[in-house]
Order: sequence, then C-alpha cells, then structure tokens
Amino acid sequence: MSGDESSPPQRPSLETLISRALRLRCPRCGRGKLFTGWFSMPERCSECQLKYERASGYFLGATYINYGLTAVSLTALYFVLHFGLDLSNRQLAGPLAGFCIVVPLLLFRYARALWLAIDCHIDVSVLASDD
Repeated sequence: MSGDESSPPQRPSLETLISRALRLRCPRCGRGKLFTGWFSMPERCSECQLKYERASGYFLGATYINYGLTAVSLTALYFVLHFGLDLSNRQLAGPLAGFCIVVPLLLFRYARALWLAIDCHIDVSVLASDD
C-alpha cells in the first residue's frame, strides 16, 4: 500500500480558507471564482472542479451566517445611533429598515463563501471529493 492511499486529504488552515472566502475564491484551490454574477454560482470550480453545491439546500447555513451578521450589525448600529446620537426610534425606523434590505444583499456572496470555507474546514473529505 502506498503512502498516498492511506493519507487523509490535506486540510488548508482555517486562515487560508477564510482568506479564500473573503476573496470569493474556491476553498480547495484558491484560484477559481465562486461567482459568475452577483448571485449566480457555477456548478463547479473552473480550476479544480470542486462541486460547490453538493445537495439541495446546501447553502441554508449561509442564510444563517447572513442573518447573524445582519442582526449583530443592525443591533450595534441601533445602539450607536439611538443612544450615542440620541436619534428617536421614529427617525431610525426608515433607515434601519433599508439597512435590513441592503446589507443581506451585499453579504450574500460572502456568506456563501464563508459557509463553503466552514464546511471544508470541518469536513476535509469535501476537499478530496469530486462529487
């Protein structure tokens, strides 16, 4: 038996995976682009052929990441504007509602990229599999 058959797939460091996610690159190779448009992803990486969405509903976790980042930033922004600048709830309602619409759209791609990075960090077999 050769050494290649028994060795597990090499796991990139969490820092490398997060760096690739923030650059919207493939978690396996770091070269392929994760998105072909603002919201569209190719089925596979153009460089290493890693399949991005491995099952229906795979990116549900990205929704939770997006929601969490939006909720935390909205809460912090509310406290700064309401208590720091003494703006009333009536004054904040419109702008913060707009924030809740725009920010998730801006975070969509990064939430998906981070979800892929987390998955690859936890399940190293994802990096070795072509399916």
